[in-house]
Amino acid sequence: MPKVVTGLEVFLAERSKLYKGRPLGLLANQASVNSNYKHALTLIDESLPKAIKTIFGPQHGWVGEKQDNMVESNHGQTSDGRPIYSLYGQDRQPKPETLKDIEVLLIDLPDVGTRVYTFAQTMALCLEIAQDNHLEIVILDRPNPIGGLEVEGHLLANDCRSFVGLYPIPLRHGLTLGELALFINSQLKTPAPLTVIACQNWRRSQYFPETGLPWVMPSPNLPTFESAWVYPGQVLWEGTNVSEARGTTRPFNLVGAPYIDSKVLFKELIQKNLPGLVFREAFFQPTFHKWAGELCRGLDLHPQDPAFLPYLSSLTILEIILKYWPESFRLKDPPYEYEFVRRPIDLILGHKSVFNDLVAGRPARDIWADEAPSLASWLKTREEFLLYGD
Repeated sequence: MPKVVTGLEVFLAERSKLYKGRPLGLLANQASVNSNYKHALTLIDESLPKAIKTIFGPQHGWVGEKQDNMVESNHGQTSDGRPIYSLYGQDRQPKPETLKDIEVLLIDLPDVGTRVYTFAQTMALCLEIAQDNHLEIVILDRPNPIGGLEVEGHLLANDCRSFVGLYPIPLRHGLTLGELALFINSQLKTPAPLTVIACQNWRRSQYFPETGLPWVMPSPNLPTFESAWVYPGQVLWEGTNVSEARGTTRPFNLVGAPYIDSKVLFKELIQKNLPGLVFREAFFQPTFHKWAGELCRGLDLHPQDPAFLPYLSSLTILEIILKYWPESFRLKDPPYEYEFVRRPIDLILGHKSVFNDLVAGRPARDIWADEAPSLASWLKTREEFLLYGD
């Protein structure tokens, strides 16, 4: 099978000459590399010397150093004096004054295929202001690491719009960042001048290990492909007092809390017959974040094949926790990703009914199945924006 070629590499090999003489901006982070781990900024500087005038960084910082949600990055500059503007702080959308020196914004961000990953929102906010600022957007596309066929989760409800979801897509949307940009642009009253430079040789059925590309963690708590694979489900723990294992070496694969009886949780989950998932009883002690320094009891998740359904799996674990330890379980209070009033769990799940139905005793599998009609509609909606075949 041919090795996948990223949009960055296609741009450098075939398209960069079209932008010669035009002032460029770059929105990227530490994982914006080619197949030899060389960074996008270095490569574009070599191809188009002095073209990149301005740099923007998403959540976790331009170099990916910020650990947690709502840990803001400051503005800065490169060693040669070019400005670096943080888009995760007081401003989450470029200000007109930060765009004055550029005509084109190149976006090369490693998305992970989950609505709540804020890089997609950062990209969307750039699209929203592009037309008014005479700015062309060019997406240097990358594969969706968890594949482009499977979709899961509720479509985002209007009353759950936030920085972890701005447009009506499911939790696991099955698009690349470039395809997502095309969809979002179609929703805008004033669409951005948008070009997507597609990857070569990527098929929707491919998961990241099949691409031949190097994994560079896109953010501090997605250190491996496997952590990204479970993320569309395991991210829901961010809205609770259950640890998603930040502060350990297996964030998002581990899940637990001091009040959980891991043997009970393991036994109950075995009976749920979840597809494509192997799990084991596990114990961990986070060095920071929730339950820092305390022994957490829970599970270690090991997805096995594309049959694995991360959202259903985590929703089922939540069902069991609510059944056995309701007196100790708590929802996280705001703030969460710059939302100071609404419940974080609702913003993550995308619909207020999901958690309320679990509390009322509805099985997770039934709630998960409720979305079949809307997901079928989503699959039809997204067809016109697909750049890659099966």
